Amino acid sequence: MNAQELAKKIVWLGHDGFRIEVGKTVYIDPFKISTDVKADLILITHEHFDHCSPEDVKKIQQEKTIILTEKDSAKKLTGEVRVLSPGESMTLNDLRIEAVPAYNTNKEFHPKEKNWLGFIIEIEGVRIYHAGDTDLIPEMKHIKTDIALLPVSGTYVMTAEEAIAAASLINPRIAIPMHYGSIVGDNQDAQKFKDGLKGKCQVMVLSDFVPDS
Repeated sequence: MNAQELAKKIVWLGHDGFRIEVGKTVYIDPFKISTDVKADLILITHEHFDHCSPEDVKKIQQEKTIILTEKDSAKKLTGEVRVLSPGESMTLNDLRIEAVPAYNTNKEFHPKEKNWLGFIIEIEGVRIYHAGDTDLIPEMKHIKTDIALLPVSGTYVMTAEEAIAAASLINPRIAIPMHYGSIVGDNQDAQKFKDGLKGKCQVMVLSDFVPDS
């Protein structure tokens, strides 16, 4: 599998929510979802209601579903919940999950000391980075990934301009904007992100497609 093939398996569910079909069904931050496709693995970046939504988790959770998250979200969830901190990783069958830092540098919504998360998912040697709710942070220069899912809305996370700088630092093969079109941000933010990376890397704006939720 290469980055292009894996990117085709990523479904945007709105806001920061995604479903990835890689033999296993993986969800990240499901929020206000309409799907009932069951999950093998759910990744939750942090405890805010639009990321850790117990009612949405229950829609897709089954007895065998594993949830990986941080300590604050873990208190709100039930089932097979496992806690990770930034720098830790876990291998589940063919999937390797790395927890990485996600925090604000010039605002107080996502304090660094909370140890909230972004994730890197590696499958067959191809890596997807979901940045979580974050600003442009120094740790990003150490991120190695083929596909980067980056917030672009500003207010609580990076602006589109900062996300362009983050993508330029990370240098993925494919970049996908997120964190817009729901609570804050709109398609203009995604378009600004795409325009700013023209000639630097491929940008897929998944809101341009009808989600197969």
